[in-house]
Amino acid sequence: MDFLRAGLKSFGLGGFKMDDTTANLVANFASGGIGMALDQISRTSLPSRRKDPPPPRPPCPFKVLGEKGAGIKGRQNVQDFVQIRDSCLQNGTLFEDASFPADNSSIYYSRRSARDFVWLRPTEIVEDPQLFVEGASRFDVQQGELGDCWLLAAMASLTLNPKLFHQVVPEDQSFTDNYAGIFHFRIWQYGTWVDVVVDDRLPTCDGKLVFLQSQTKNEFWSALLEKAYAKLHGGYEALKGGTTCEAMEDFTGGVSEMYELNQAPPNLFKILLKAHERSSLMSCAIEPDPDQLEAETPLGLIKGHAYSITSVKMMDIRTPRMSGQIPMIRIRNPWGNEAEWKGAWSDQSPEWQFIPEDEKEEVGLTFDRDGEFWMSFRDFSAQYSRLEIVNLNADSLEEEELSGDHSKRWSANEFAGNWVKGASAGGCRNHLGMLFYISLSSLRINCDRGSLTI
Repeated sequence: MDFLRAGLKSFGLGGFKMDDTTANLVANFASGGIGMALDQISRTSLPSRRKDPPPPRPPCPFKVLGEKGAGIKGRQNVQDFVQIRDSCLQNGTLFEDASFPADNSSIYYSRRSARDFVWLRPTEIVEDPQLFVEGASRFDVQQGELGDCWLLAAMASLTLNPKLFHQVVPEDQSFTDNYAGIFHFRIWQYGTWVDVVVDDRLPTCDGKLVFLQSQTKNEFWSALLEKAYAKLHGGYEALKGGTTCEAMEDFTGGVSEMYELNQAPPNLFKILLKAHERSSLMSCAIEPDPDQLEAETPLGLIKGHAYSITSVKMMDIRTPRMSGQIPMIRIRNPWGNEAEWKGAWSDQSPEWQFIPEDEKEEVGLTFDRDGEFWMSFRDFSAQYSRLEIVNLNADSLEEEELSGDHSKRWSANEFAGNWVKGASAGGCRNHLGMLFYISLSSLRINCDRGSLTI
């Protein structure tokens, strides 16, 4: 035992305290003997030099715009929401964002504006501005003069999942408590959440918002989120035209997949059902008419326009000749008006008489002129050209949000790397960067047993 203590001292561990039982155990093992029975060993533990374990390092869920590691640099210095807000409150001022000024340079970058917009804070537009009025819903998203229906469709889909929504739109801000004219939003960029701050000055004309707005005139979360997204991309004009899956990825950190509906797999409705069960975000569109912008089809759908898919369901149906189920899809036009589907299962169509009242109540059926409507899956496949699905990453949802069914959770593996000149960096399509080649052996074509998204 003495040689053991001497050895500890020689390694600078002279202050290491050890009771006789532990010392005998270590000494006997060191000399090759057993020394103690296994049941005694199980009750013996080596003492720690640290009385209390160090507290775990708190995770950093997001980066601040301009911060190293955020992947994006702002026009000005790093902007920390809490620091800026507290400074404004202390000085009794309202935040004015010099990196995204309230002038036409934040709207157009390729041309001059034909008119001058008046930038007003919500407190100057309405008497009682609110970030949320009775929570956030898909009906809070109405398109303005900007051609960013792709972004609005993603925002409407985002509201269907409150946890994801408040990851993008934090709840620690309002027009009442600690109001300082500053708001912040978190957007997924280059593998991390980036916190983007904006002031609340919004472009108006004749006292009304020009771009995205809510149906409820004193609700402003959607207009401010659009402004944060515009700031991240250099201006409002940059949002004119885009793909909905890109915006859905930015709001979730998820992985997208696309389907051309004229080449859709035979089990497409099952894919849609499973995506809906997993809270995936979905959108659809019709191939645009090259000769006419947002042309309307004879049945009321808009070509080249993004729609959000808000529900997928096998709906009970009872007719005089049969009873069973019909595959149905609920879709929303971000215009939020009467521009809706006019075919079978549209608002007030006679087909709804065959749906039981309890089924109508379960799906929350309404016939408002709000841009939302139902279609049969058959009509959906015939009318629309493209389907986009963004599947959430493994950390986006808690198990309890999936009805306790663990099989509905996505799992993911991530591989990080970087482009190195002459090694892995790529260029045009003839000289692509390094790719991962994945080979699947013993593949079973059976979606009911599980699937893999790469």
